[in-house]
Amino acid sequence: MDVFPHNAVLSETIEQLSDEVSYKQLYHTCRDEETLPSGDALKEIIDLCRAILFPGYYGKSRVNVQTIRLHTGVNVQTLHHLLSRQIHAGLCFDETSCRTIPTDEIRQNAEALSERFISTLPDLRAILATDIEATYQSDPAAQHIGEVIFCYPGFRAIVNYRIAHQLHLLGVPFIPRMITEMAHSETGIDIHPAASIGHHFSIDHGTGTVIGETSVIGHHVRIFQGVSLAGEKLAPDTDGNPVRGVARHPILEDHVTIYSNATLIGKIRIGKGATICGNVWIARDVEAGETVYQLIMDN
Repeated sequence: MDVFPHNAVLSETIEQLSDEVSYKQLYHTCRDEETLPSGDALKEIIDLCRAILFPGYYGKSRVNVQTIRLHTGVNVQTLHHLLSRQIHAGLCFDETSCRTIPTDEIRQNAEALSERFISTLPDLRAILATDIEATYQSDPAAQHIGEVIFCYPGFRAIVNYRIAHQLHLLGVPFIPRMITEMAHSETGIDIHPAASIGHHFSIDHGTGTVIGETSVIGHHVRIFQGVSLAGEKLAPDTDGNPVRGVARHPILEDHVTIYSNATLIGKIRIGKGATICGNVWIARDVEAGETVYQLIMDN
């Protein structure tokens, strides 16, 4: 049936867009009971996590020591419900899960993964407390730790990363990347959920910062805006496809500082206590305690 019988241009366009050759690799088929992961639901999940981890700063601001257990209980129960549904959607969005495993088994798996994630929240709070301390101690402009928690984009991005990384470690597909990309949109800071980052981590200002998938960052590391921990371009495999799952990003040892707009590329090692000054391009190892800066040539 011609949808637009009096408009040949629209009808022809519809025919072209409906041709299987056109959409073959761009089309996702859902079973009737499936849904795609929801960005709106994940935003609510992040807000709930922030309210649980930092009561009084997020969620109901009137929480106090008498009501905190009640508020935490309600938030945790809501988080478990929402997260289970989104993990289920993520598992079904995976190429094979909902076609090879019974729906009830996937739902039970999603609920179990949600429970396992929630059980890590005390540890997440503990490591985020070190990130708050590191940010506060390294920035004289910060007047109070509450300012770091409530205002700092670098810390907001770290919170999303810590949540996403834990979900990544649990094997949850798609959802971790969506969570870090939400922080990317909110703050301009792009941290891949698979990156490994130690405690007492801080990002000052942060806009334009990129931390790639296989980056490894030690403890007490501080980076500034525009820093890129970039992946080396590897030769393709024998079929001409990109090589995946291979370490190709920098390793930063403890107590490293990297100033604004520095680019570190490839699987290089930055030694303990090294300082990388701004606007440099580094594709080699840096010795412990070394300072790397641009040479100024006298004319």
